[in-house]
Amino acid sequence: MSYLLLALAIIAEVVATSSLKASAGFSRLLPSIIVVAGYGFSFYALSLVLKSLPIGITYAIWAGLGIVLVTLIGIVVYGERPDLPAYLGMALIIAGVAVIQIFSRLSSH
Repeated sequence: MSYLLLALAIIAEVVATSSLKASAGFSRLLPSIIVVAGYGFSFYALSLVLKSLPIGITYAIWAGLGIVLVTLIGIVVYGERPDLPAYLGMALIIAGVAVIQIFSRLSSH
């Protein structure tokens, strides 16, 4: 259940962060509402996850996957083009999250 909530928190955070650009500095109502609601739900779900998973592991997964997913949305939706160092950095983030999940004793499976 904790990992499902964590996945929902990540999705909500990614939607909220991606909507920040569309909000045009909070000058557009609907994207601004999505930002506030997305972050609100994300932090609420994250707070529930922290009842059963360690904060360091939880935050590493939440932030790491959020970075990668927001970048992918930037590519698909906003036409952004990361360079090679950006792709390498994201690969290292994914690898870091995988190492934590696979090898860390702090990670609850």
